[in-house]
Amino acid sequence: MSKQRKFVNVAAGVPGPKGAALIEKRKQYVPKGVGNNTPVFVETASGALVTDVDGNTFIDLAGAIGTLNAGHCPQEVVDAVKEQLDKYIHPCFHVGMYEPYVALAEKLAAITPGSFEKKTMFANSGAEAVENAVKIARKYTGRPGIVSFSRGFHGRTLLGMSLTSKVKPYKFEMGPFAPATYKAQFPYPLHKPASMTEDEYAQFCLRQFEDFLLTEVAPEEVAAVIMEPVQGEGGFIVPPVAFVQGVFQICKKHNILFISDEIQTGFGRTGAMFASTHFGIEPDLITMSKSLAAGLPISAVTGRAEIMDAPNPGEIGGTYGGSPLGCVAALAVIEKMERENLPGRANEIGKAIKAHFQALQAEFPVIAEVRGLGAMCAVEFVDPQTKQPAKELVAALTKGCYEFGVIVLSAGVHSNVLRFLSPLVITDEQLQEALDIMTDVLKSQYVTH
Repeated sequence: MSKQRKFVNVAAGVPGPKGAALIEKRKQYVPKGVGNNTPVFVETASGALVTDVDGNTFIDLAGAIGTLNAGHCPQEVVDAVKEQLDKYIHPCFHVGMYEPYVALAEKLAAITPGSFEKKTMFANSGAEAVENAVKIARKYTGRPGIVSFSRGFHGRTLLGMSLTSKVKPYKFEMGPFAPATYKAQFPYPLHKPASMTEDEYAQFCLRQFEDFLLTEVAPEEVAAVIMEPVQGEGGFIVPPVAFVQGVFQICKKHNILFISDEIQTGFGRTGAMFASTHFGIEPDLITMSKSLAAGLPISAVTGRAEIMDAPNPGEIGGTYGGSPLGCVAALAVIEKMERENLPGRANEIGKAIKAHFQALQAEFPVIAEVRGLGAMCAVEFVDPQTKQPAKELVAALTKGCYEFGVIVLSAGVHSNVLRFLSPLVITDEQLQEALDIMTDVLKSQYVTH
């Protein structure tokens, strides 16, 4: 794989000498529990390219775990943040209010699904958005129960862990967990029984959910159902439209709020500004973070005005929630997405990724499925004989990819899924070079495994 590449350059090795020295210092001062997927220390980054301290340049298909839909360092965001820095950094909205907070809340009311009146509160991280959405739902309904789904991921806080399905590495030996949280079964179309049509499978999964409300928790005790429209950490699982709509209608029937966790699916990733649109639903509450502000720490809960107004002053919020820097960055990101039609670009990226790997399936039967919505694509690998998850192969692929200049992440309960979270500003040339490198790595590793 010594081909000449236009964008990638890993001549210094991964990690290079400077990176290796920093890794040793990291081991000394940073706890091992703060995980890391790629042994790279970033020096500069722009668009879909990352250069490390040793001068290696990578094509980034991870995007800070879906945080950089607008790309690394978009100039509009850089300019907006610099301008804001000269005015004020953080007076704290709870003490001295500032216009960017209100302007961003107004913008989110306009672009999120639903024609009803909406309001928004801001926090710092996705997990905080989930925590606050649950608080608001409980306050509004007067009910304690929160239902999430198998393979779902909602954060690493106590409540986030409680709602999350994957035990290792997120929950192991960290209990007890928050009470009144319940997990229903989420569809996995790849595992659909062969005897069922897609519609029959969707109805089967809905019946499971209805039975869940009979056997695990009464609907009268449930404040909200929280669902990722496309599961992220769970493996980029796209549920049947009929299932999502069915759960939504069941919620309406029982006055249960529907929280759409759009932290990873939001802001153009799936080919629409928000993935809920693909399923024809208008969530009561939406949680957002990640690509909201091109990497600045900010998150949001947007919802029906009457629901958002349930908490009394001081019951939601936080010192750094909705920082001015995050707000102006988010406004610049949204403007860029609308001006450049980045959701439309996501569809083009997704088509290219899926077509590339679907063409490889005949040659590599270890590829069990190529799936996704928009640019939120994934490739699942299983042993073609035993049908067991090919976790070791995927681990080797992610390692081989970064060694040859492509940063990519795994996902899934069994870590046997490659997921694509490239910046939506990636060029066709950059994407094709990354896919070519991944194919070369797959060919070399497939023989080994």
